[in-house]
Amino acid sequence: MSAAGARSKCRIVAMNRRDLSSGLLVCCCLLSETKASAQDGRSATDDTAKAVISQTTSRITIDGVLDEPDWETATSIGEIRQREPNQGEKATEATVVKLLYDSQYLYVGVMCFDSDPKQVIGTQMSRDADLEADDRIEILIDSFRDRHNAFYFATNPLGALVDALIVENDEINKDWDAIWLVRTNWTDQGWSAEFAIPFKSLNFHRGQQTWGFNFSRTIKRKLEEDRWASPRLDLQFVQVSEAGEIAGFDGIAQGRGLDVRPYLSNDALRSSSGAHDASAKVGADIFYNITPGLKWTTTINTDFAETEDDTRQINLTRFPLFYPEKRAFFLANTGAFSFLNQGEEADIIPFFSRRIGLLKGQEVPMLAGTKLTGKAGDYDVGLLAARTRATDLAEEKDFFVARVRRNILKQSYVGGIFTNGDPARPAFSRTLGGDFRLFSARFLGKDQNFGIDGFLLKTWNEGLTGRDQAFGLGVRYPNDLWNLSLGWKQIEEHFRPALGFVPRSDVQKLDISAEFSPRPKDFLDVRQMVHELTFTRFVNLAHNQVESWRVLIAPIKYDLNSGDEIEFNYAPQFERLFEPFEIANGVTLPVGDYRFDRWTGSVNTSSKRRWKADFESSFGSFWSGIATQFETGFEYKLAPHFQTGITLEQTFARLREGTFVATLVGLRGDWSVSPLLTLFNLVQFDNETGSLAWQSRVRWTLRPGNDVFIVLGQGWLQDEARGRVSFHRTDTRIAGKVQYTFRF
Repeated sequence: MSAAGARSKCRIVAMNRRDLSSGLLVCCCLLSETKASAQDGRSATDDTAKAVISQTTSRITIDGVLDEPDWETATSIGEIRQREPNQGEKATEATVVKLLYDSQYLYVGVMCFDSDPKQVIGTQMSRDADLEADDRIEILIDSFRDRHNAFYFATNPLGALVDALIVENDEINKDWDAIWLVRTNWTDQGWSAEFAIPFKSLNFHRGQQTWGFNFSRTIKRKLEEDRWASPRLDLQFVQVSEAGEIAGFDGIAQGRGLDVRPYLSNDALRSSSGAHDASAKVGADIFYNITPGLKWTTTINTDFAETEDDTRQINLTRFPLFYPEKRAFFLANTGAFSFLNQGEEADIIPFFSRRIGLLKGQEVPMLAGTKLTGKAGDYDVGLLAARTRATDLAEEKDFFVARVRRNILKQSYVGGIFTNGDPARPAFSRTLGGDFRLFSARFLGKDQNFGIDGFLLKTWNEGLTGRDQAFGLGVRYPNDLWNLSLGWKQIEEHFRPALGFVPRSDVQKLDISAEFSPRPKDFLDVRQMVHELTFTRFVNLAHNQVESWRVLIAPIKYDLNSGDEIEFNYAPQFERLFEPFEIANGVTLPVGDYRFDRWTGSVNTSSKRRWKADFESSFGSFWSGIATQFETGFEYKLAPHFQTGITLEQTFARLREGTFVATLVGLRGDWSVSPLLTLFNLVQFDNETGSLAWQSRVRWTLRPGNDVFIVLGQGWLQDEARGRVSFHRTDTRIAGKVQYTFRF
């Protein structure tokens, strides 16, 4: 989505102990200066957009047609101006946003006028769809007005329901599913949307009359984003601190804050030998607002039958790959446990929820789990306890995680984390640490982003003593024209968080990155020219030698006015192996030094078209030989109901130690009958394992909060005895789940 652009990502960097101490002193000085500046200069820079919400006593029918009398009399929140392409200028198409509320609901009515309604783009209807390819409207609600966290809602002309949680002005968690409703209507003047968001689905302090609010509209064919508050290129939509304000709430009710969601599931599996295994489950999820800000969640006899398969990846490195969490219980309010910046490229994740209930690629059944997440004053709190059942892989286990953040200033925090439990061993394992972030969107009194991040972590594991810490400090300047970052990170040999994810240890990392991204007025139809230079170095602490380094030189990364993108880069790199590395089946690289150069070119066409094609090719020296790599993707959208896509990744390598071809194929085909009923299909094949898998999932939302899931799966394996030219069937799976929500 537009709110989560690549340049909004924050990079964590680190330094050694002596530098860390000095860095913390600098941070304290910056903290005091930033606080003084905020106190002294607030009135001078307070350009916050403001609006007043109207109360209604009439019934609002959610049909996408703003024809109730109260919509006519409600006051618009004000002018929506361009963020992109022409910052601050009047939007090319008018947008009217009005707000109403009664004791139970917040209503948002939007009329998106368009001079050419036939060119409005809408292709997605499924729940939490990626709306990047569509016209869309996005809403941010900071109900506590803490300027750090917010609720996010979005839709497109087809009425897709997309919701998320925004955490610490940066992270967006789309896996949060609230109970709410939106309907849209396409007219000869454009399109309109009508939102009904129950106050029971939000958290807020009783009696609080002013909330944070922001609104964004994207006109895809023009690549235009219009915004109500802070329409600046340097600011991302997820920066809650820069949202506007809506005032006038009175007499709104959160109810008892209790949701009970019982479920019934059945899972049947037939193995390749013909053996059958079927199981039925009855369980429940319970959600209770202990206070207006703190939510208690409990799952009993947990079931994950509806979970989507992992997307396969090719691994040509000697380090484990990151696979994101997809199970609903762990995804709900997951931002409460985040530690600095986490994701696919993170070097350290002290709590990685996939460690609970998954071991060596197999599911370990969960008996129960409970969480307490939310706000208590200026503190963000996350507590989690879980118990897994005894299996052949491990005995019955208990796990505990605690995460606390103290919000300071507008966009900063200090926090701590603690984990206890080891899913793989009977021995104890604990992790304790802290982190901080100092961030300002008005650095030195200017409209510029600047931040400092730091962390310190320590683990205790039975049988391991000493060299068990990780720490780091980083500085970043993430803005539209200049995006700079610098820092260090050190991860010691025995730093092993059993409930975390650390792909690379016993190293010290230096990371330097610079991007210069001007927006030329008239140059070859280019909207933005990104010139990037990065340097990354890892030093092996045990050998006190450089283990690897890489330079990325990208002189051409052009975003065109058409929405297409082209890139060309050159990446010299170095790898030192201290032990042999099997890069592919039967191909092992010996101990030694390797220096190679990679050249990469890519073309990505705009997602605003019915079809989209992406192509990337990389060639050059590779370890002890040469390699050519291709990544190709093609998508076709037959709006409004069907879309399909295929991806192909291949590596052709010829090394002194042998040759190999790595292939990964993925095929998707999704059919949406309506925003509440979608069929998802995923087919994947990789030649490393020789396995082919198909999964089909149906999600039917009878009404928000009440769902039916049906999952079908089939696996095949290449026949080694026949030279892998044919497949034989392996596991067949059929699963179903029904869940119903009772609200009190």
